[in-house]
Amino acid sequence: MSKQSKRREALVYHSKPIPGKIQVVPTKKYATQRDLSLAYSPGVAEPCLEIEKDVNNVYKYTNKGNLVAVISNGTAVLGLGDIGPEASKPVMEGKALLFKIFADIDVFDIEVDTNNVEEFIATVKNIAPTFGGINLEDLKSPEAFEIETRLKEELDIPVMHDDQHGTAIISAAALLNALEIVDKKIEEVTFVISGAGAAAISCTRLYKAFGAKAENIVMVDSKGVIRKDRSSLSEEKAEFATSKDVHSLEDAMKGVDVFVGLSIADIVSPKMLLSMNDHPIVFALANPNSEIKYELAVKTRDDIIMATGRSDYPNQVNNVLGFPYIFRGALDVRATKINEEMKMAAVLALSELAKEPVPEQVNIAYDETKLTFGKDYIIPKPFDPRLIATIPLAVAKAAIKSGVAKEEVKNWSNYEEELYDRMGSDNKIIRMLFNRARKHPKKIVFAEADHLDVLKAAQIILEEGIGIPILLGRREVIQELMLEIEFDEEVEIIDPKSDEQLDKLKYYAEKHWVNRRRKGITLYEAEKLMRERNYFASMMVNEGDADAMISGYSRSYPTVIRPVLETIGKFEGVNKVATTNLMLTKRGPLFISDTSINIDPTAKELAKIAQMTNYTMKMFGLNPVIAMISYANYGSSNHEQSKKIKDAVALLHKSNPDMIVDGELQTDFALNPKMLKKTFPFSKLAGKKVNALIFPNLVSANSNYKLLKELNGVDSIGPIMLGMRKPVHILQLGASVEEMVNIAAVAVVDAQQKEKREKE
Repeated sequence: MSKQSKRREALVYHSKPIPGKIQVVPTKKYATQRDLSLAYSPGVAEPCLEIEKDVNNVYKYTNKGNLVAVISNGTAVLGLGDIGPEASKPVMEGKALLFKIFADIDVFDIEVDTNNVEEFIATVKNIAPTFGGINLEDLKSPEAFEIETRLKEELDIPVMHDDQHGTAIISAAALLNALEIVDKKIEEVTFVISGAGAAAISCTRLYKAFGAKAENIVMVDSKGVIRKDRSSLSEEKAEFATSKDVHSLEDAMKGVDVFVGLSIADIVSPKMLLSMNDHPIVFALANPNSEIKYELAVKTRDDIIMATGRSDYPNQVNNVLGFPYIFRGALDVRATKINEEMKMAAVLALSELAKEPVPEQVNIAYDETKLTFGKDYIIPKPFDPRLIATIPLAVAKAAIKSGVAKEEVKNWSNYEEELYDRMGSDNKIIRMLFNRARKHPKKIVFAEADHLDVLKAAQIILEEGIGIPILLGRREVIQELMLEIEFDEEVEIIDPKSDEQLDKLKYYAEKHWVNRRRKGITLYEAEKLMRERNYFASMMVNEGDADAMISGYSRSYPTVIRPVLETIGKFEGVNKVATTNLMLTKRGPLFISDTSINIDPTAKELAKIAQMTNYTMKMFGLNPVIAMISYANYGSSNHEQSKKIKDAVALLHKSNPDMIVDGELQTDFALNPKMLKKTFPFSKLAGKKVNALIFPNLVSANSNYKLLKELNGVDSIGPIMLGMRKPVHILQLGASVEEMVNIAAVAVVDAQQKEKREKE
């Protein structure tokens, strides 16, 4: 993708369909006059009077307790510098987005038009009553230190400058684990800190809090080693000035144990690395290019433990592991500040989490056989679902123990469950899916690439590294459309009707004829069929010329599925294929089957659909909890539509006793755990959160998924084909670009899974 094209895509992302990345959404009913009279005048007077009596009631009657301000003046925006308050707003909105999707915290971003420390502090203090916490962002040093120190002293809500403390907390956890692996004590090891900004100062202070000795630390800035005999040192730099006889980074690196880089790219040479002690620990955290390239570092020293700020290498030091969860814990106990005890608790919780067995869904997300504590896994992964419960809980406990919490947690088990429930409000599963696809991209043939939206999806797939598109269709049309959208990367284009594909067409035709000659097809007819793009694309996948196929954008489902079934066929043991749609709801991912193929499946077929859905959910790293849906509950109707659900459940309980599946159930009972447990405590689903619904027929499944999608704006991935021998996925007619990108990522993961299955 050209620089101009990337620029345009970023601008379109931020401007369409609605400018910006966040919005305010009502949490109460507002449909009737009665609702509005309660929301505003006269009803609103009652909570106002209660808050006037006791200011703490503001947490009871408003959103203050779950509202954080992300505040900046835009003086030190990462990679951009001093760009001013308005220009920094997209960054602050992005931070707000991360707070919401990782910890379900609401945010107002506030951009302050002043570089004056006193004015900035006064502004924050004046608006503080609105918020439960303050996240300072992108403030330049040394002013950032004074601003945070003063606000922490003068406000009674948690204040944190994430640029300082986020990296410190995450890197400290990684450091403790790295030292444990190499069997070195923090009190004894020597450090070089490259950089002397807010993050470097905060990191070093936190390392000292865990036992690092001041005399063992050398800090280097752009002017060289920060020595005691250097003039004009700021108060913060003077704190770490050394009296050692070292004058350059190269000198400082000799015989040290730990290097922490928070500076600029490519300043550490292999020679410097070789001069370090045995089993060196190197955190090269400059972004996007680190102080020494990861590949060069591990090639130079095979005994190194290395971390970077990048997601494409092991041991990513990512602030998102910290700030959302630290604020979550602080807000939940109404902490008056984020103190050292809370930060250290977050460090220890992260450190210990890395040593625990990793959930399978995390292994799947990162395409690992088994992540285990060691030199390439010293810090948890950002997609680890345990973070939401582990870090806030530790922070909340530390706040209570250190005396800065205004509320106690009465039941820690219940609190942990509440934290896990917050995970349902985001789309982490898409990010996990894309991350896994990128590990081993596969060749995807797009059978309708001469349509603009299909081509846009293929472009995104290529640029994101999710897959390798093969474009099928009229070459001149595809090339013309590629110019229009600035799709200038090299990619394979195939026109099945062109003379240059004649040999391939004849080869595919003969293969197809051999497979179908006893089913009434002639060689001539097979050659004629191969000129049709869905037959040609299917044979590409069948013969290994492509790993997966996407089609259906411009043609009806039956038109596309027939060539696929005739050429590729079903997986062994599958009588009928089916589809499922993954709905990304506020309560979490929800699979709905069968949404596209089987009009009125039998009990046996429904059982098979449930089995295939169960398998597919595990491919996504989920633990399936499946409800078989009916209009009746557990035998309350003897109608044949209800009876076949009951029979399907009986078959499943007999053939797959380990599957968590039950029914027949009405949808509301299936999705309401409390109601289900109270009314049907004997159910295998009682006390569990259902994440898959198997409907009795096509009408109900298709209608429900489309209803969810259109009325509630629920994102959908699918239809996902179940039971095919090779990875083929058929879109709904007129699917959006985003839907095509999502299903292409599914196709890549499907291909990875099928490849692994064939090898086993």
